Amino acid sequence: MFTRHYEVWPKHLPKHLAVPETSLVANLEISALRYPDKTAIIYYDTRMTYRALLSEVEALAGYLQHEGVRKGDRVLLYMQNAPQFIVAYYAILRADAVVVPVNPMNRTVELEHYLSDTEAAICICGQELVPCIAPLLGTGHLRQVITTAYSEYIRTPTDLNLPAEVQAPLEAQDVEGCVAWRNALAAGYQPAEHTAGPDDMCVFPYSSGTTGAPKGCMHTHRSVMATAVHRVVWLESTSEEVVLATLPFFHVTGMQGAMNGPIYCGSTVVIMTRWDRKLAAELIQRYRITGWVNIATMAIDFLSDPDVEHHDLSSLKSIGGGGAAMPKAIEEKLRTLTGLPYIEGYGLSETIAATHINPVDEPKAQCLGIPVFDVDSHVIDVDTLQPKGPNEVGEIVSHGPQIFQGYWKRPDETRKAFIELDGKRFFRTGDIGYYDEQGYFFMVDRVKRMINASGFKVWPSEVENLMYRHPAIQECCIISSPHERRGETVKACVVLKSGHEGKVREADIIDWCKAEMAAYKVPACVEFMSSLPRSPTGKLMWRALQEDEWAKQPEGTLNNNNHTEEVL
Repeated sequence: MFTRHYEVWPKHLPKHLAVPETSLVANLEISALRYPDKTAIIYYDTRMTYRALLSEVEALAGYLQHEGVRKGDRVLLYMQNAPQFIVAYYAILRADAVVVPVNPMNRTVELEHYLSDTEAAICICGQELVPCIAPLLGTGHLRQVITTAYSEYIRTPTDLNLPAEVQAPLEAQDVEGCVAWRNALAAGYQPAEHTAGPDDMCVFPYSSGTTGAPKGCMHTHRSVMATAVHRVVWLESTSEEVVLATLPFFHVTGMQGAMNGPIYCGSTVVIMTRWDRKLAAELIQRYRITGWVNIATMAIDFLSDPDVEHHDLSSLKSIGGGGAAMPKAIEEKLRTLTGLPYIEGYGLSETIAATHINPVDEPKAQCLGIPVFDVDSHVIDVDTLQPKGPNEVGEIVSHGPQIFQGYWKRPDETRKAFIELDGKRFFRTGDIGYYDEQGYFFMVDRVKRMINASGFKVWPSEVENLMYRHPAIQECCIISSPHERRGETVKACVVLKSGHEGKVREADIIDWCKAEMAAYKVPACVEFMSSLPRSPTGKLMWRALQEDEWAKQPEGTLNNNNHTEEVL
């Protein structure tokens, strides 16, 4: 067991933490029992109590079961942050089914994979996303889409600046198979007894590796419960916390830090559908926000607002996050503004958020943190798999209660993702790092070929597969390119088919990509090449292109040596 970090372990916290032996649904039921009239959600000035939240969850769960959803079935949840996301998430679980959270930036061609892989028959989505999912109704297993307008939950007059999606009125969907959210809730079906326990499947966030399509990370109620409770205890949260939800709920960080954690302890979630720095400052002041989990780019944008100092931010007790390493200058400016250190953490979809968090009293800058409750983490030699010592670079591996069960329907990849050390099963993160003498972990590089653009994980092979659909592209290789604000961004190295040279411009490729894939995956730049470098065996030498791209960057202008994939 790795114990080097015990000397900096928070003195007021136990090293072992028992988590509830229940499903996540019990957390909501208990909070509704304890605090029925307490505000669970604030959505642009509209409040929703725990009693009302549980009532809607029960109603939607009953409808889902009436429509044939059975224990273990997968249901797609495809929408932006809104009260409906929380209702749908817990309704799916209440129906003993499995939540498949889908990034709302994904388009039709990307949704095809999620549907075929999960065999989901029902999708719950925001109405602005209906054009993306509707073409797939009746294909494969998908037979019903439940749609909702975010404006349905703006029930109190507000002077806040609402994003366009929230202002949009409810529209009737003249599409066979589309069912209105309000009709599903009003159907009056009561769900059967909830039978899911801690070891039943709970949520499948999708991740990806260096090859192939995105794959579902199988998490049980037990593993999801672990990081939800860990963060609450680590930050000493209570029922009186007011949490600002700016990170997307489909992402494990937002899901755990701003939804499941607060519901566990009966606190209040203030939801933003779209990021808006001025609105964030106003909400912190108006609702006396105590906790905010964000990413570095959000913090940078927040601080760049010249009016931010005119807001009362004194209610904040904790600010943390990751997604990319927090620049030292930004951390210092944030500390000056709020008086709080920025608490970084580290985890992945496979660990349903954090395995490592910085001690609140002794955080280190641009650091992943220390292993949290019951987590055993080591750095191993990539080739020999033997543990390394302090300040020796290798692959980070972790064992703990939050580790996933494996990849959905991919036993070979599951087997490769784990090793055995000291009789325990350790997950190979694919991230290269080291720990110092005190047991703090740091990131150095990555084994996996992943691009981290402002916390969004871009998998080159997935983007390449999509780009090969372009009629003019013969070959392409996706690499990362330095970016002053995002840390790194997506670049496409492209070889055009004969006859297209000089006729297809960079802008043509980028515009095509914008129509075919999520915005964060779209290449920011395209470089046309006569050929791509290959090894003597014909293997594409992507690393050579990658290194050449970063070598063009003047030394010292960017620091990409450290990043965190997920956060608290």
